[in-house]
Amino acid sequence: MNPFIGSASLVLYFVTRCQASGTDIALDAKATLLHRIDSLNLLIYTCLLTLTVLTIWVFKHRRVSWLHETGLAVIYGLIVGAIIRYAGSTNQVTYIDAHPDANSNYNLSVPPDIVRFHFPDKQMSSGDVPVPNKTYAYSFRGEIVNVEQNEIDLKATFDPEIFFNIILPPIIFHAGYCLKRKYFFRNLGAILTFAMVGTALSALVIGSLMYGCVQLMPASLAASFTFLDTLYFGALISPTDPLTVLAIFSQLKVDVNLYAMIFGESVLNDAVALVLSGAIQNYEKRYSVDGGFEITAFLAAIGDFIGIFSLSLLVGALIGCLTALMTKFTHVRDWPLLESALFVLTSYAAFLIAEVFELTGVVAVLFCGICQAHYTYNNLSADSRNRTKQLFELLNFLAENFIFTYIGVSMFTFPKHHFDPWFIIAGFLTSMLGRAVNIYPLSFLLNLGRKPPIPMNFQHMLFFAGLRGAMSFALAIRNTVSEARQAMLTTTSLIVIATVVLQGGAATHALAYLRIPTGQGQNDENEALPYRDVRSLYQSTETSRPNGRMVVKWGKGESEVVMPWQLNSFEDTPHGGGDGGGEKARLARLWGAVDSKLLKPLLTHARPPLTETLPSFLRPLGRILTTTRQYTQSENSLRRTDSDSDLCIDEPQPVPTTIDPQLPYNIRNGYGNV
Repeated sequence: MNPFIGSASLVLYFVTRCQASGTDIALDAKATLLHRIDSLNLLIYTCLLTLTVLTIWVFKHRRVSWLHETGLAVIYGLIVGAIIRYAGSTNQVTYIDAHPDANSNYNLSVPPDIVRFHFPDKQMSSGDVPVPNKTYAYSFRGEIVNVEQNEIDLKATFDPEIFFNIILPPIIFHAGYCLKRKYFFRNLGAILTFAMVGTALSALVIGSLMYGCVQLMPASLAASFTFLDTLYFGALISPTDPLTVLAIFSQLKVDVNLYAMIFGESVLNDAVALVLSGAIQNYEKRYSVDGGFEITAFLAAIGDFIGIFSLSLLVGALIGCLTALMTKFTHVRDWPLLESALFVLTSYAAFLIAEVFELTGVVAVLFCGICQAHYTYNNLSADSRNRTKQLFELLNFLAENFIFTYIGVSMFTFPKHHFDPWFIIAGFLTSMLGRAVNIYPLSFLLNLGRKPPIPMNFQHMLFFAGLRGAMSFALAIRNTVSEARQAMLTTTSLIVIATVVLQGGAATHALAYLRIPTGQGQNDENEALPYRDVRSLYQSTETSRPNGRMVVKWGKGESEVVMPWQLNSFEDTPHGGGDGGGEKARLARLWGAVDSKLLKPLLTHARPPLTETLPSFLRPLGRILTTTRQYTQSENSLRRTDSDSDLCIDEPQPVPTTIDPQLPYNIRNGYGNV
């Protein structure tokens, strides 16, 4: 064998191996660079949240109330987003133009999930050394708007599914977990009316008005919008997130019934808006042929809305009840860490199960949180109660502030914004009109049978508290392929920023202008609402009146008096019947009987045991489902540990039927600031 040929082959072998090694080194360097950019991206958001927390502490220390933490997060996000956008060095991202095979049968109207790029088999390197064939897979990210972008600018935008699958669930669950308060249930009729009927009505009004406005805009924009597009915009902009207003209500101790209506509506209308937007999309995809109005498709979409909402609610409630049974009939409470882990995992499973079966995970996790609070919480050990409360409170705080920070950053870094001034102005105006239609007509209808009625200043505050937030942004950013959806995202982001910063900052002045009473001193209902320093300033607005005496402070003294709604016969009070009249009272008593006599004894250690409440032929089953703890503990000890004892409809306790004549007239008749 010729030694020169053998040497050349050996050199070629080593050159090829070095070339392959050089390729691996280059790929490792690329991976390291991407890792550093990802770390820098997360570091930016971590620093923003840290700065927000420190600024919140300074504001609380200095008693600054004109700017809330969510407004701070948005402002800091805008500043950092502008820095990233305009101060970062712009570099061209490497790319290769690829075209689909002419013989491909793939539907080109929808981009593929993965593109596999094949290098030519005989591609030569710069040293005329053949490079072995490699295949790389590229995941679908979205439409390219600008090829020349900053690397960190690209990385500063997250996959929209992260919001729905990771960030939103703890926010919604925390809302449900803190919703087990009696003033919420006493105002349940008004809350359901505003959240369900009002949200749907608002979406319809906004969608119709926006469609009319779009037709008056330039043809290029009008051609990209259909009526279903504007209706979808109405659905996504209708949910409210009055976090700023509620925090100020907490600090100023505003009436708990007003608080409960605003808080309850904001919790439920998120779920309603999500299901409603899905129903609108299903109307176009599954039923409507050309996107026009079809009565059969419309009825089918309504059926979708009711069915998906109901099934999602059922999934969440079942998971909550299943967790309650597991914590009741096992000794997992002896290991609080395992108990807390089980609680968190089953709660998140409710969201995932609903999503797997094409339901709405947000609705499922909301009602799972309500059931966990009403039943499972009473079975947990003291350590697990504190741990789960603090954990979800922390997750809710971080997730809320992260979303508002990201909203600010994405205004400059997200590449798919479409700024159209006419569409933005129309969006602001129609969103306010939609909120007004939600509040004022429905309040008028509610007041026809509600005693006492919702005052006009409360109605104005309900309108003012219609801030937009996380749910609107998450729905808008989920799909930004078309020009219409990009315009929706830009308008939604601007509405969220404006309402959070401006309306949230003016909440204190709105309370003073509307002359809504605020109180000072110790709370008279420690478990009334998630914020324990909120107290009731006027009587309950439902027929289920609180029993027992009320302590009213006058100067440095205090006296125990009976208010009008505490009389044995509510019909003898100056206001007469409650919201919904006697039928609603009977319904409330029926639910209270079922809950206290069946559900709570079944799912918790509450008394009386099932052996006393079930029919005689079911007593053997009742003995199996009753624990020893239920037989041995006293009713009074249960009441001290049961966080939901105030929600059970108890038999009225005898109270004096006279009112202290020394009280002022407005207090004697159930009005005014106690």
